[in-house]
Amino acid sequence: MLRIGIPVVGVTDIPRAVAFWTQALPLVVAEEWSSETWRTLEYADGSGQALGLLRSASPAEPYPRLHLDLFTDSAEEQRAEVQRLVGLGARSVDWDLYPPDPDFVVLADPDDNIFCVVDLSRGPGGGDRLGP
Repeated sequence: MLRIGIPVVGVTDIPRAVAFWTQALPLVVAEEWSSETWRTLEYADGSGQALGLLRSASPAEPYPRLHLDLFTDSAEEQRAEVQRLVGLGARSVDWDLYPPDPDFVVLADPDDNIFCVVDLSRGPGGGDRLGP
C-alpha cells in the first residue's frame, strides 16, 4: 500500500540544518540511512520519522508550492516561537502575500526554505486566504 512518508527539505549545509531543526522541533538524528547527503530526523519520543534533510545544489524557492506549517495553540505562543526560531537562525520573511489579519507568520530556515508558524486558535484557514 502506498502512503505518504516524510517531508524532505533541500539544504546546502547538512550539519547546520540538523542543528536548526533539532533545536526548532523535538527531533533527533536517526542513524539509519545517514550519509553525507542525507539525514533523517525522528521524534525524540521515539514515535517515528518526522523530516528528511537532503543536500541540494539548487537554491530555495522564494514562493514554494510546498512548505512546512508549524502549529501553535495561541497568539502568545506563536509570538514566542517565532522569536525563539529567529534566535536559532531562522529569519523573518517580508511576505507580500499576507492576507488581512493573517493567522500565520512566514519565516525562512538557515537555507532560506520558507515555512510558517500558524496560530491554531484563530480557526481553520481556507477560503480566499493566500499562504505561501
